[in-house]
Amino acid sequence: MTAIAEAIFLVPPFPGAHPAKIVRPSAGMLEHGATAAALVAAMREHKVGGAFWGDDDVWSRDGGPFSGAGDDPRLLLAAIAGIPLKSESEGLFAPLALDAPGSSVIESRLEALVEEHLLRAATFANPFTGEPISALALVEILGGWRQLILANKPVVAAFGFAHWKRDTVDPLLWGGHPVAFLPAKSSALTALPAGASIAVWKARVPAAFLAEVEAGPWRLLEVEDGFIRSAGLGADCVPPLSIVVDDLGVHYDRSRPNRLEEMLASGIIPPADLDRARRLQDWIVSSGITKYGISSGKTLAREGGDRRHLLVIGQVEDDRSVLYGSADVRSNLELLRRVRASNPDAWIIYRPHPDVEAGHRRGAIPEAVCRTLANSIKAAEPISALIASADEVHVMTSLAGFEALMHGKRVTTHGTPFFAGWGLTQDLAQVPDRRGRALSLDALIAAVLLRYPRYLDPVTNLPCTAEILIMRLLSGVQRQNAALVPLRRSIGWVRRSIAQLVGS
Repeated sequence: MTAIAEAIFLVPPFPGAHPAKIVRPSAGMLEHGATAAALVAAMREHKVGGAFWGDDDVWSRDGGPFSGAGDDPRLLLAAIAGIPLKSESEGLFAPLALDAPGSSVIESRLEALVEEHLLRAATFANPFTGEPISALALVEILGGWRQLILANKPVVAAFGFAHWKRDTVDPLLWGGHPVAFLPAKSSALTALPAGASIAVWKARVPAAFLAEVEAGPWRLLEVEDGFIRSAGLGADCVPPLSIVVDDLGVHYDRSRPNRLEEMLASGIIPPADLDRARRLQDWIVSSGITKYGISSGKTLAREGGDRRHLLVIGQVEDDRSVLYGSADVRSNLELLRRVRASNPDAWIIYRPHPDVEAGHRRGAIPEAVCRTLANSIKAAEPISALIASADEVHVMTSLAGFEALMHGKRVTTHGTPFFAGWGLTQDLAQVPDRRGRALSLDALIAAVLLRYPRYLDPVTNLPCTAEILIMRLLSGVQRQNAALVPLRRSIGWVRRSIAQLVGS
């Protein structure tokens, strides 16, 4: 019988979630991958079991003993949590109420019951894939969800989120209660309690509204796209499958601290995360994963022969990452001019930003002008293939610079992106004094891809790890708005055509 295990191991009801069944009959199998003592210790460490996201979370219980019928699985969970028990009747778990919690007698009885009803009666499955996993691995997944939910509990409202983003962002902001997506108007703020957290997509709210929020009695959380985002462009209304949420600032604003910078400056990255980062780097590079999808993996010819090949990355010129992260160079044309002036003999490849090339955003350089500075313009080739064919990559603040570091390339920054100032790049702009310590590439990757962002599994709609999302992207799973994407692409084509006519 799996009823007791099913009552103990529950998947939080994230908005839109449809997980694989995580508790299954054992069918006589005893390969559960953990001792009872180890499982109890893990559950206590992660504080998971039962409805740990709700008001009746036993792990957050205050007050007297937990009372219940002798066969109530919650008695077993309360005993695991170390709460004094009061049994209202005889039953399986009544003996757990006969002594003080934590005593050797109770611990022995508890481990015997855990062995019988959680380990021998059931096997466990990965909620993302349905594949068998150990009890300890399941507890670790539940523990990750608990940390996310606790971080989200103060969030009461979200502003600046387009309708086509909300289905994927909602689970990543869920804290056991619905988050209200509200219009960015003063009237929407009046009912919000003081001290609550408000999630804001700053680029999508009016300046006056943002000033009111920042001056008010709330904790502002800035939300932006993550670094492994989707299979498709945000400007085409392809929803993000990862976000970052920062209560200090945002990673591209060099003028103020942010949580990513804080992680990097502390240098405290667990060894297990460094190992994961190393494996993740190998996987990303070999598979061609980028922010907006997967490259074809093709190899590009070096058109300049033995000349040094420099890849210059164009950006959206009115993007906040350029406005807040690049003080001296804020246009693609100026970037190209600087790279050519300092490298007169190099073979320069210019890569326009996909959103600019699609006609959605500012930053286009007329082709005739661009060809006076660049030897080659590569708009359609996969960015990972371009990086692989270059000797050096030049960026203002583009994430492509971070991707180039993972490919083992020399990177020169003309602005101050989050990956500058850690001894891994040649930095031509001033770097904040808050940085300046040398980091390993493993530490940078661990903070940037494992610890800072939040990821969503597009299949189960559950918050997930970077590895799960990459697996989904490689398998061809993606999220798109079937109505909006073609429309946005048509609009972009018209804008691009007009821009080319004006430029010529």
